[in-house]
Amino acid sequence: MPHSETSTIAVPDDAHHASHHKHEKHAEERPGHITFTNSTQGNHDLSLTRTRTHESHNDNRPDLSFPFATTDTTRGGFTDEYRAVSESGFMAADLALRPVPSHIYRTPQALADPEKARELKQMKLVTWKESDPEDPRNWSNAYRWYITAICAIAVVQVAFASAVVTGDFKDIESEFHVGEVVTALSVSLMVVGFGIGPLAWSPLSELYGRRPIWMIPSAIYVIFNIPCALAPNIQTLLICRFFCGIFASAPLTLAGGTISDVWDNNERGMAIALFAAAPYGGPVLGPIVGGFVGETVGWRWIIWVNMIFAGVVTAFTFTIPETFAPTLLRKRAQMLRETTGDMTITTEQELFRASLSQIIVETLLRPFQMIVTEPILLLMSLYIALIYGLLYAFFFSYPVVFGEYYGWDDGMVGLTFCSVLIGVALAICVTPRIERDYLRRAAEKGGRADPEDRLPGMMIGCWFVPVSLFIFGWTSPPAVLPGGGNWVGPVSSGIPFGFGMVIIYFSANAYLIDAFPGYVASALAAKTVIRSGSGAAMPLFITAMYHNLGNGWAASTWAFISAAMIPIPFLFYRYGRAIRSRSKRAAA
Repeated sequence: MPHSETSTIAVPDDAHHASHHKHEKHAEERPGHITFTNSTQGNHDLSLTRTRTHESHNDNRPDLSFPFATTDTTRGGFTDEYRAVSESGFMAADLALRPVPSHIYRTPQALADPEKARELKQMKLVTWKESDPEDPRNWSNAYRWYITAICAIAVVQVAFASAVVTGDFKDIESEFHVGEVVTALSVSLMVVGFGIGPLAWSPLSELYGRRPIWMIPSAIYVIFNIPCALAPNIQTLLICRFFCGIFASAPLTLAGGTISDVWDNNERGMAIALFAAAPYGGPVLGPIVGGFVGETVGWRWIIWVNMIFAGVVTAFTFTIPETFAPTLLRKRAQMLRETTGDMTITTEQELFRASLSQIIVETLLRPFQMIVTEPILLLMSLYIALIYGLLYAFFFSYPVVFGEYYGWDDGMVGLTFCSVLIGVALAICVTPRIERDYLRRAAEKGGRADPEDRLPGMMIGCWFVPVSLFIFGWTSPPAVLPGGGNWVGPVSSGIPFGFGMVIIYFSANAYLIDAFPGYVASALAAKTVIRSGSGAAMPLFITAMYHNLGNGWAASTWAFISAAMIPIPFLFYRYGRAIRSRSKRAAA
């Protein structure tokens, strides 16, 4: 069974001098134990068994259960506390801390300062125990898959909501006497909310746990559907759709973390594949449902149907228990302090809680600093943004091709998106194989893979997007006139697009996490903002683009842009290590 000793850092000699010989003596008498003095209950020794990480955990990969945004890592560094397992349920604080992973070695301030190091030696960090029933990783497989399914469906629902109104734009335009661009804002503003909301939900979930953030914003999102459905004017509809996006973004923020809480990093391949597909498969369902609902009972019922869907999913999210290890261990530490009176029992998050100003910097300023200074983050985020934007572009280009040229109604146009779903389903089958290939590469390197080992999947998927766009553009009218089975060409283009889209996102997202293990929160926040900006912008001009350039050249323009992006994963695969060596924040 794979395991590893807790990472240690040598603290200054004068900080250890007073107790060095006593520790050494006890280590000889009782191998595998560490001792320290309990400052609140006399000068007796309390033996702690050495910790190891969970059998399914790889210490060389980032711990997504670490509270990145709300911990002062400059003072405390990182710790394995939240993934560690020990017989006693404690680990010595001074032996638990390690530097933020980067090629620049910075000893945490709490260990660099002799006085602080002496104080830290008295503190006991709470860990999971052997076969701990409260550890989400020890819950039954059936229960963990239940949680995973709810997380994935919740992401599908909010993504579905962003595009469902495209099923009946004509009636919205007619009722409120507005043009296509104004109506398209009902999609764009919700996607903008997807980019803004996580900047608040991510740190709040670290401070108060995942469960309240699963419940409260989702319930408010359901309520905001009511004014959308009853909107007396376009302004009300647009404003409420924006707030829907902000509150609906909570599942987008929490799903990946919750899945990482219940599945450790060497066992979550299929679970993460579902999560990677959900934000891209969800919007595709929107026009399918919205088209048929809109043409039969009107656009307002599209919102009511979405509200019902959201309400049912939200009810299921209320059954998700708290899974965030720092929150669970913090509550355990509080209970132990109350029952034992030992104030040295704590967690790293309590010892090194970030200030409000630090949290603001981490969530609002650092992501944009990293975009400017980290070429890996910038180019990968732009690539993800392009793919995400093209998905929303399809919601407006398909009605042009199949609605205007083929004369299909909204319901039939919505059905054309089934091809994208087929591609997404194929990608879900392939992504676990990509994960297994990564684990094989890691094993060949002694268990420590490079972040660039995440890129082969992206190097495969990048070809499918431009190919799909060329097929769509040049099998559509007027290049191929409607008639007979000529619709098969443009419809089938969705298959390679859906496949490439998910594979690219899966690999690029994993690469960013591995490349910036000490700044995961900031890197993902930057990616989310750029991605949402692209998804929000596309609906505003894509219809005019297809009308002015024609179907062939409009699609080809984006095909050439996506083709120009193809070298990115190959260049990073070759030069990524050198680029990371020049970064202050990237992995060593």
